[in-house]
Amino acid sequence: MNSPTTLDWAARFAELATSATDPRLQAFYQAGCVAADTPLEQVPLLALDVETTGLDANQHAIVSLGLLPFSLQRIRCGDARYWVVKPASELSSESVAFHRITHSDIRHAPRLGQILDELLSAMAGNVMVVHYRAIERGFLDQAVRQQLGEGLQFPVIDTMQLEARLYPNRQPGWLGRLLGRQPISIRLADSRLRYNLPLYQAHHALTDALATAELLQAQVATRYTADTPVGQLWS
Repeated sequence: MNSPTTLDWAARFAELATSATDPRLQAFYQAGCVAADTPLEQVPLLALDVETTGLDANQHAIVSLGLLPFSLQRIRCGDARYWVVKPASELSSESVAFHRITHSDIRHAPRLGQILDELLSAMAGNVMVVHYRAIERGFLDQAVRQQLGEGLQFPVIDTMQLEARLYPNRQPGWLGRLLGRQPISIRLADSRLRYNLPLYQAHHALTDALATAELLQAQVATRYTADTPVGQLWS
């Protein structure tokens, strides 16, 4: 039996399948979600990364998305999906410098609404794996809300959150600062270094999705087991 704190996403999806009004969202929720006690090795995982024009989902927009299906043993690069999408607002110079998506890149790109059916179909039935869930879940919820008039809910395994659990006291105390100790970073690249994973170019949606998938594989291999219930990791 699940502990009281374990989120029952399977039951939540069943509820949303009946309460959603848009047929695309109905189909997404009807695809279902694994039970919280499902071992990780049996969970269909989908690494997800979005690049945005800023950090506030109410003011900024998605400019690219990367999806990469994987398991604990294998990353299916041949089934990867990547989109550049045209945001409603103009790109800022800071945004271009950050993710290197330029005005010419988005000139003929589709709006997010034009790829939404394909995106929801690719996500359906999977558990998303992200690094910092506030971005992926927040921006997708807001984008779908703008397109369909209702938001998007889905479970995520957040590799940043898993690192945060391991290092709850990341900031050194006064004595540590006096001794020159540095804070422990749980950013994607820094987290990967602790597992001896290679450095990749940051802030490309598909590369970051790959980096996140590899990080979860390393975290499970090092800190958990293949039969760990997914409900212990998702949120």
